[in-house]
Amino acid sequence: SSSSTPTTTPSSLPQNDLMIRAALGRSPVERTPVWLFRQAGRHLPEYHAYKAEKNRSFLDMLSYPEDVAECTLQPLRRYPMDAAILFS
Repeated sequence: SSSSTPTTTPSSLPQNDLMIRAALGRSPVERTPVWLFRQAGRHLPEYHAYKAEKNRSFLDMLSYPEDVAECTLQPLRRYPMDAAILFS
């Protein structure tokens, strides 16, 4: 019988695969993963500096994939999170 769960191999998983393993639910994980919605990072000084450097509003940045990626990664660089959700 076929399964609707995607097949992953150990070599195809990222180095920090906690979130993926928890989402797949195949086996217990060592701790509950933590992730961050991007909006929670708007308090960061680096976010405000980046926005000023680019001279773009939040809505303007949505049109630039590099801005979306940068602003999503900022909290991951600062806090020990397991994942971030891209804003768009």
